[in-house]
Amino acid sequence: MKKIIAIGLMALLSVGITKAQHSELGVFFGTSYYLGDLNPKKHFNKANSAGGILYRYNFDTRWALKVSALFGHIEGSDLASGYNIDRNLSFRSPISEISTQVEFNFFNLYTQEGKNRISPYMFLGISAFSFNPRAQLPGDDHWYDLQAIGTEGQGLDEDKKYYSLSSVSMPFGVGAKVNFLKNFSFGIEWGMRKTWHDYLDDVSGTYHSNYELATRRSPDVARLADKSDPLNIEGSQRGNSRTKDWYNFTGVWLTFKLFDRTESCGAYKKSTYRSNKIGRKK
Repeated sequence: MKKIIAIGLMALLSVGITKAQHSELGVFFGTSYYLGDLNPKKHFNKANSAGGILYRYNFDTRWALKVSALFGHIEGSDLASGYNIDRNLSFRSPISEISTQVEFNFFNLYTQEGKNRISPYMFLGISAFSFNPRAQLPGDDHWYDLQAIGTEGQGLDEDKKYYSLSSVSMPFGVGAKVNFLKNFSFGIEWGMRKTWHDYLDDVSGTYHSNYELATRRSPDVARLADKSDPLNIEGSQRGNSRTKDWYNFTGVWLTFKLFDRTESCGAYKKSTYRSNKIGRKK
């Protein structure tokens, strides 16, 4: 996933250089949060700070293509969401994303004086993302990588494979843009990410044998897998595998329109035209 992010950043910069007359480069600041087994409904529950960079290519006053690299953290807790307090599970994970999106402005968006400089917009795209859920035990400062220890018995049974720490998602959402000072744009954006992955929180299937986890892995793994009191029966439901996890980036962005001499300098165009016209007369 790190290689994908590096390649995406290089592509973002190279496209920005070659398409300067319609291009914007900028930064994003905001929050990231998650919806899933540990937080099914509460938006912005346990939201964390997020940030990144973006490049936008404007086809015209309505349509644009955006490429972004965003980084944040997501987390969830049964206690914080109040959904399944007896289960008592929690997690925290970094989240990194490279995304390509198509934007549609509801109004024609201009930079000239006397024309519309504000427009709401919506977007849809595709993303590649990576994550790594972790958790702590009470009284222990150590963070355990939950995928590696196999809390649902991954690696102990042939039919239980370790899940991947990277996948794809579909970003979509809405926002509003403002053009100002000729070369700057500012916006606010709310964007959900639909995934086809159910382990962003390390919870999806059924409880594995707590005794086997303790003896074949370690007592700490067994405690991380089941924090209920009393412990759950092997094979009982731990998560809902029929619903997939979601994550979100919401925040503000600021972009600078890259300068291009041929687009910006009217005197240059006029001078070139005159010289060509004189040449034709001769």
